[in-house]
Amino acid sequence: MPKFEFVRKVLILGSGAIKIGEAAEFDYSGSQCLKALSE
Repeated sequence: MPKFEFVRKVLILGSGAIKIGEAAEFDYSGSQCLKALSE
């Protein structure tokens, strides 16, 4: 994916806090997105 130099901010929407008994797939995908963007 090309790097866009003019992009200054990114908004990542997540599912919110994880409670006991809830699936955490969306939280995991959000953290992987942040990791990929930082690299």
